[in-house]
Amino acid sequence: MPRLFKIATPALAVLVAFGALFLALEIGGGLRSPALGDPGVFVRVGLPLAKLAVNLSAATLIGSLALALWAFASRERAYIRSIDIAAASALVLTIASAITGFLTFLNVSVTPFSLDATFGTQLGFFFTEIALGQAWLITTLLAAFVAVLCIAVTNQTALFFVGLAAVGTLVPMALQGHSAGVSGHAMAITSMGLHLVFVSVWLGGVVTLVLLRGIIEPARLATIVSRFSTLAIIAFVVVAASGVANAMLRIGSVDKLFTTPYGQLVLLKLGAMVILGAFGFWQRGYLVKRMAGAAAQKAFWWFIAIELAVMGAAAGIAAGLARTPTPEDEVLNQNPSPAEILTGEPLPPEFTFDKYFTVWRIDLIWLLICAFGIFFYLVGVWRLHKRGDKWPWYRTVLWVLGLSLLFYITNGGINSYEMYLFSAHMGAHMTLGMMVPILLVPGAPVTLAMRAIAKRQDESRGGREWILKAVHSGYANVISHPLFATVNFVGSLWLFYYTPIFRWATSDHIGHEWMIVHFLLAGYLFVQSLVGIDPVKTRFPYPFRLVQLLAAMTVHAFFGLGIMSSENLLLADWFGSMGRTWGSTPLEDQQAGGAIAWSVGEIPNLILALVIGFQWNRSDAKEAKRTDREADRTDDAELKAYNEMLARQAARDSQQK
Repeated sequence: MPRLFKIATPALAVLVAFGALFLALEIGGGLRSPALGDPGVFVRVGLPLAKLAVNLSAATLIGSLALALWAFASRERAYIRSIDIAAASALVLTIASAITGFLTFLNVSVTPFSLDATFGTQLGFFFTEIALGQAWLITTLLAAFVAVLCIAVTNQTALFFVGLAAVGTLVPMALQGHSAGVSGHAMAITSMGLHLVFVSVWLGGVVTLVLLRGIIEPARLATIVSRFSTLAIIAFVVVAASGVANAMLRIGSVDKLFTTPYGQLVLLKLGAMVILGAFGFWQRGYLVKRMAGAAAQKAFWWFIAIELAVMGAAAGIAAGLARTPTPEDEVLNQNPSPAEILTGEPLPPEFTFDKYFTVWRIDLIWLLICAFGIFFYLVGVWRLHKRGDKWPWYRTVLWVLGLSLLFYITNGGINSYEMYLFSAHMGAHMTLGMMVPILLVPGAPVTLAMRAIAKRQDESRGGREWILKAVHSGYANVISHPLFATVNFVGSLWLFYYTPIFRWATSDHIGHEWMIVHFLLAGYLFVQSLVGIDPVKTRFPYPFRLVQLLAAMTVHAFFGLGIMSSENLLLADWFGSMGRTWGSTPLEDQQAGGAIAWSVGEIPNLILALVIGFQWNRSDAKEAKRTDREADRTDDAELKAYNEMLARQAARDSQQK
């Protein structure tokens, strides 16, 4: 039965996926011959089938690595076998990606297959010069690279980076297709990327559990499933949020859910997601708690088979959606403005004070990060409170305020205008790098995690173990050193704004996300080195911390003054070419941004100086109390010994005279 189950269940899921794919193609018209430019029935049928193979193999690759990193100990057979599954999946992904890229070329070029030199030249041009072809070439090469790594790597820490490379195979997919041309380009890419990654963790994890059915010991099953269900619930939340956001961007209005083929397929996929969500919560809330018995375990595997079949249906519908025109594809802007040419979005209205609070541009990544960050922090505090431990209330308040401010900066009015106004960009930068860390660092998230997350006893790595591994690594010791943190904090200002990195971060969505991560992390490490509560390997004495802060303030002030007094416009072909008729001129706006960096940026430094002085005073007071208690216990033995030493020295001096 176990062997038959391992073979039959994934096969059933694949068959259901194929059936759902053809149903979606029939509803969406993907199988019908187009009026113009028909690539042929082979391409019309073969391309969605190849894309489905890409989706399923990528999901199994990422899901198997996620289970290896999160659920299994490195000494278990299931750990090694899950890496083997990842290697096999990466090989399938390599082949499926290459086939998909080839069929995509036939589809977009409407060129019949040929063995002559002209066909080969056109194919090579497609893969090396055309963005769509480059995306599939990168996916194929990355998948092959990951396959080699999965064969060669078994160390758990190294496998984490293999997992990052596996996630990287999904990036080109998120940058192509419907997401590339839809209005709200940044949201489309973000939502698609999140959707692909977390669907892969969820679907691939279920497939891997089924394939490991005969290896996981019955006594371990409840533990493994409980760990995976945590990942699955997080994945469900992200998949649901990203799916809704992406669908609404492509559909445009709710009524088109019912009146267009694309909307109808979205409803079918949504129905599958609701069923899967109900399955997941029932599994975690009821079934996992009763898995000690053999009957419950048998019921679980049948439950998994049904869940995998529903996932297969959802995957098939998703592949069919990729071949279905969206309602928004029918609306093409024939006369885009300069701002739309540069950013992909229309120029917003004039930036006035009320726009800080009335205009929103949602960045789904940071919305979810902030929401999960607040949720898990509060769960940790609740766990401590439940067992009778105390946690200072102000730490919780500061953490929530910090993440709330981070949410506003990445989703509110400033985020809506920072692509168009240098001053808004600089305001976001200063807040991300200085104000947000001042609120987050006193929250001591690492200390809370160490106290609230239970230590695993089976040599596997959960949240606590991975956090400890990260903060105690050699890399963490380097970047958290006060010297490095200070140089990185102030040096990256100059490096960022006076190199091509600024253009990349401004014009490219991935660059923009990298910018947020970098400045947030650089500011966090700098503040942590000055006033942090979480333990680090090296932290200067208080007098040197003030010198460290003063040096950073000085360089920071010169940076702000340099921009404020400059007569050369940074990214003139971007900020100077938006076609903006309201507000100050681009150069005046840039100088205002320099003033923000010089003046507003110094306020957090003053706060840090006050906090350092307060901590220094408390430290001296504690040391004085400790000394007094020691003197009381020893009857001033240390002082008496010191006085006796002075007396002996005075006696020797008098004798020498």
